[in-house]
Amino acid sequence: MDIDPREIDNIAKLSRIKLDDAEKVKFKNQLVHILEYVEKLNELNINNVKPIFYTSPLKNVFREDTLKPSFHRSNILNISPSHVNGFFKVPKIIE
Repeated sequence: MDIDPREIDNIAKLSRIKLDDAEKVKFKNQLVHILEYVEKLNELNINNVKPIFYTSPLKNVFREDTLKPSFHRSNILNISPSHVNGFFKVPKIIE
């Protein structure tokens, strides 16, 4: 498999990296080896292999939501720098 030098330049541009000529040759060889390996993977028969979505058998490990006491709204608003009608007042950030 051969890779056009323009493809290496394009990959470098998309990756926002600058490569000198020696690095281009090095990365071209590495990329060729990677693509050859992927081609070998394409030879495998995976017709009877079920897709896997998770690599571990755990399912939904989140804790249950529980209601807990919180701060009273007026206490929080009183320590805020600015509030109006029971809401925090913040500077406008979208024009």
